[in-house]
Amino acid sequence: MDGHWIKNWDTLAITLNRKIALEIIESGLDAIKTENVIASLVVLSGEKLSIQGEDFDLAKFKKIKVVGFGKSSCQAALALEKILGDKITSGAVIGLEKVECKYIETFAGTHPRATDANVVAGKKIYEIIKDSTEEDLIIVLVSGGGSALLCYPESEYIQGAKLYDEFLKTGGTISEMNTIRKHLSLLKGGGLAKIAYPATVVGLIFSDVPGNIFKNVASGATYKDDTTVSDVEKIIAENNLGEFDLIETPKEDKYFEKVHNFVLVSNKTAVEAMEKKSEELGLKVNIVSTELYDEVDKALEKIFGNVSDVGHLLKQVYNVSAPGDVVRQQGGRPTSVTLAAGEPRVVVPKNAGKGGRNLHMGLEAVKMKLVKDDSVFISFGSDGMDNSDAAGAIVDKSTMEKIVKFGLDVNDYATRFDSYDFFQKTGDIIMTGPTGANVSDLMILLTKN
Repeated sequence: MDGHWIKNWDTLAITLNRKIALEIIESGLDAIKTENVIASLVVLSGEKLSIQGEDFDLAKFKKIKVVGFGKSSCQAALALEKILGDKITSGAVIGLEKVECKYIETFAGTHPRATDANVVAGKKIYEIIKDSTEEDLIIVLVSGGGSALLCYPESEYIQGAKLYDEFLKTGGTISEMNTIRKHLSLLKGGGLAKIAYPATVVGLIFSDVPGNIFKNVASGATYKDDTTVSDVEKIIAENNLGEFDLIETPKEDKYFEKVHNFVLVSNKTAVEAMEKKSEELGLKVNIVSTELYDEVDKALEKIFGNVSDVGHLLKQVYNVSAPGDVVRQQGGRPTSVTLAAGEPRVVVPKNAGKGGRNLHMGLEAVKMKLVKDDSVFISFGSDGMDNSDAAGAIVDKSTMEKIVKFGLDVNDYATRFDSYDFFQKTGDIIMTGPTGANVSDLMILLTKN
C-alpha cells in the first residue's frame, strides 16, 4: 500500500532494528489486504465467474445475492461490487464500519459483544437468503469476527452476551465458545446453508482460525457442523456457564450439496509474506507455528526458545531512495527473525484494565525479561484492534529503559491486565486503526544470536 499501515510509524521506528521489524509486519498486512485478495482470486470474464480455478456460469442464475459478516466483509463487499457490478440483485453485510456500496447494504456492528445493531443486520441477511430458489446464486463473505457480528434471532444476542461474559472467566478456547454459539443461532453452524437451500452457495472465506479448521471461521455458517447439542452441554457443564436454550445444527447432507467454500486468505498468507520479506533482508527465518493457541507464557517460551542458534549477518536494508540500493547496518550485527501466528489464550479477571491478547503478550515478555540486547519483539492483531484502538505493542531495550525512567511496576500492570496504559506510558503502542483484514495475531522476534 502507499505509505504505512502503522499510523505512528515515525514515533516507533526510532532504531534500525525497529524499522526492520515494523516493515516485516507491514509486509504481512500488505499480503492480506482484502481488496487485493478479492481482485486476484475472483475473476469475471463475460458470464464466467472464476474463483481459485473453479468456474460458475452466471447466465444460469436469475438472481445473485451477496451476504457477509466479519471484520473483512464490508471491504470484501466493496471489492466484489467492482467485479460484479449490477449483476448483484441484492445484498447485506455486517462489519465494524460501513462502506459506500451501490448494490450491497452495509451495516456497522459491534464486537466482541453483539448489540441490537447486529441483530438488525442478521435479520436483513436472513430475509435476503430465505425463500431462495435453485435459480439463485448466493455469495457469502465470511471473515473473522463474524461469530460475534452475525447474530440472529434476538434470543441469540441475549444469550451470546451472557456466554461471552461468562466464558472469559474460564480460560476455555475460542473453539469451545464458538461451538456453543453455533447452537444458539439460526445462521451459524451451517444454518445459513440450510436457509439458503436449494440455492447455489459460494462461501469466500477469510480465515482468522489458526490451522486448517476453516469450518470454525465465524462459526461455520456455510459448513456442515459435526458438533451436537450433547457436545455443547458438556462444555457448558465443565465450565459452569449456566443455562442456555440450545438448538441442533443442520445435519442433512442435502443442505450442503450445492455449497462451494473457498479459503482465500489465512494467517499463513501473512506469515509467508513476512518470511519472504525477512529473507530479502538477509535474515535467518524461524517459523514457530501458525497455530499458537497456548497460554501466553507458554507461547512466549516457544517464540523465544526457538531463536536460531546460527547467526546470520544482516547485509541489506531497504531504507533507501531508489529500488535496489542498499546500505549496510552499522556494526553488521548477526540477526535472525522468529515468526509465529495464532491466538494465545488469556484468562481475564474481573475488573481487568484495558488491552487485549497482544498487548498483554508484550507486557508478559517484559515481565519475563525475555527481550535483551538489540532484540525487538512485536505481538500484533492483524485486524488492527487488540480489544482497544491499539493493534499491539513493540518491545525492545528502550522499553526497558523507560520502565526505569518512569518507575513503572511491571508486575502490578501485568496482574491488573492493564497493558494498554503500560505501553501508552512507554510510548510503544502500535496504532493502525481497523485494517479491514483479520487472520489472527502475528508475532515477530528480531534478535541477535
